[in-house]
Amino acid sequence: MDLIRLGASELRVTPICLGTMTFGEQVAEAEAFAIMDRAVERGVTFFDTAEMYPVPPRAETCGSTETIIGRWLAQRPGMRQKIVLASKVAGPSRGMPWIRAGQGMTPADIEASCHASLKRLQTEAIDLYQIHWPERHVPAFGSLYYEPTRETSQTSIREQLEALAGLVEAGKVRAIGLSNETPWGVHEFVRLAEEHGLPRVASVQNPYCLVNRSWDNGMDESCHRLNVGLLAYSPLGFGLLSGKYDATGFHAADAPRGRMSLFDRMKSQRWGRESALAAARRYNALAREHGLTPTQLALAFCYRSWRVASTIIGVTSLAQLDEDLDAWSVQLPPDLLAACDAIRLEMRDPAQ
Repeated sequence: MDLIRLGASELRVTPICLGTMTFGEQVAEAEAFAIMDRAVERGVTFFDTAEMYPVPPRAETCGSTETIIGRWLAQRPGMRQKIVLASKVAGPSRGMPWIRAGQGMTPADIEASCHASLKRLQTEAIDLYQIHWPERHVPAFGSLYYEPTRETSQTSIREQLEALAGLVEAGKVRAIGLSNETPWGVHEFVRLAEEHGLPRVASVQNPYCLVNRSWDNGMDESCHRLNVGLLAYSPLGFGLLSGKYDATGFHAADAPRGRMSLFDRMKSQRWGRESALAAARRYNALAREHGLTPTQLALAFCYRSWRVASTIIGVTSLAQLDEDLDAWSVQLPPDLLAACDAIRLEMRDPAQ
């Protein structure tokens, strides 16, 4: 894999990124160490985490993922210089008061979160520091519509950028990014950065997969024209596009172990919709008809898209990691991509 430049930043990252939100919940520390070691051995040097991880979020485990990564780095002298490390500051609470007590995200919140992440990660700087979700109200995490009456924003985008600029100037952050954003939000962050000489966002981390291609209707043009890279998360749709749930669904006693079968919180969200599973089964069947595994189709769809700068893969075992990395070699012919588009035209984006 050749390194790619992330947006207009100076960061050079691998086009596959290791997501770590399973570390500390589904994946114990020793297993997490083995997964990170294998990822580096196989050429993946871009890691993504967040202050709120692991997922599902709980007060008891909040920050555990960063702590695991920090211990891994501390035990491997020189490793920090080999990887590009991304983390995120959580937005307003969203029912998680152990992360953020207030309803906003003040400059003091951003600074305190960054310092806490640096301590857990045992590093002096975070390469890419992202806002995990907007401070303002937006339709995200399965919500489809913007509702002005729900607006409770307390911190302007300029204030957020100025706080991030302070961290960049202090050498604690190299580049900044967004996550779960909208076209308006990206444009406003870029506009204000250019107008006031503040750091320009390098990337947006949003969901992108066969059962959620909402990025393709507005965000793709915005970010292409603004030179902001997409970090595609959930490329396997929380496991739906691996084919593991095709036979049993999520609720059966014999359902395979995975976050959709293990956690009721996950079943109640966008990935747990019956329409999402129905669409995933169609894509998975299409993959098999073309001599591919469902995982190969789903990942190759992201890996080879001009829209995607880097695809974030999340795994719970070395076998899953190897399967995901092996899919890098898969090329999808035009007729197969057209068949994917035809399913989307019929079933749209059920996990949006």
